[in-house]
Amino acid sequence: MRIADFALERYFARWEFAVDHVLGASDVEGWSMAELLELADDEARSMWDGLRLGYTESTGHPLLRREIAALYESLEADDILVFAGAEEAVFCLMSTSLGAGDHVIVTWPGYQSLYEVARAAGAQVSLHALREEDGWSLDVDRLVRSFRAETRMVVVNAPHNPTGMLPSVEAWRRLESACADAGIRLVADEVYRFLEHDAAETLPAGADLDGRAVSLGVMSKSFAMAGLRIGWLATRDRAVLDRCARMKDYTTICSSAPSEVLALIGLRARERVLARSRDIVAANLAVLDEFFARRADSFTWVRPRGGSIGFPRLVAGGQAGSSADRFAAQLIESTGVLILPSSTFGFGDSHFRIGLGRTDLPVAIEKLEAFLGVAAAG
Repeated sequence: MRIADFALERYFARWEFAVDHVLGASDVEGWSMAELLELADDEARSMWDGLRLGYTESTGHPLLRREIAALYESLEADDILVFAGAEEAVFCLMSTSLGAGDHVIVTWPGYQSLYEVARAAGAQVSLHALREEDGWSLDVDRLVRSFRAETRMVVVNAPHNPTGMLPSVEAWRRLESACADAGIRLVADEVYRFLEHDAAETLPAGADLDGRAVSLGVMSKSFAMAGLRIGWLATRDRAVLDRCARMKDYTTICSSAPSEVLALIGLRARERVLARSRDIVAANLAVLDEFFARRADSFTWVRPRGGSIGFPRLVAGGQAGSSADRFAAQLIESTGVLILPSSTFGFGDSHFRIGLGRTDLPVAIEKLEAFLGVAAAG
């Protein structure tokens, strides 16, 4: 398989561990091992203490799959397939579901693998562009008008990376119904689910809405455990999971045994885990609201409705300049603060992703504001 370089991941590979503050991260501040183990119930603690480092079940530990299924209204353990992170799940799903002659629609800007793996599999891809002038909202009518006879899949990430877009429940149900009527599989990338800024706006999981729909989840974002590398696909269409399991035989075969037990601990304590993530994001969102209000001469800020990211734009003629690439490079050099320019999403050179999940955000914003002051003085 020939596939384009993953621009975002290449950018992070260069800078993520070489800077002082990763202000463009999409995850939430990771749990420490000690803090996580304190959350373990007796059964999970016994599993951890007695763990032997052998192979695990290729589909995922039965208790872990049962706990993941509990995140959904209508699913059971056999409707879950565990992967080494969401990325492997995306790769296996797209590689086994699509081929030459198929057509896929994917929200954009977005995480590159959601459309690039489909292209590498031979499918035609249409990018459903979200528009800043519309508040980055999902235009269901426009999306449905792009359906073709050969459309096999619609992929929507919500809450959305990088914009923080979140459709209304009504719009979400309308899209699912249109997909079902057309025989199109809805793939719901829900890795930021449970980080809605208003809990009342939490969407029904895609896998609960329709028997053919697929939900993508991971421990990295809302659950703040990116280092576990545990993700999953959830669907009542078990033929999809079977195909993916057979592909997984050629990738990781099975997941890490310690990671599966730690993920089980985190999911069983999910109310506390998610409350911590929401508290961090809410506090940082308040800091950013104040910052962008003060700096309206340099940035536009469409306030995200969910997730741990936002996607501000540089104001032409403002202190930050007009090129996000140049601004990001200067910011790294001067302050050790990393943002993610929109070119890594293939989305022009005016926006950048900012993360709401790291606890050092207030310090990073102070450095960003000081940098703007120096630039203005210069």
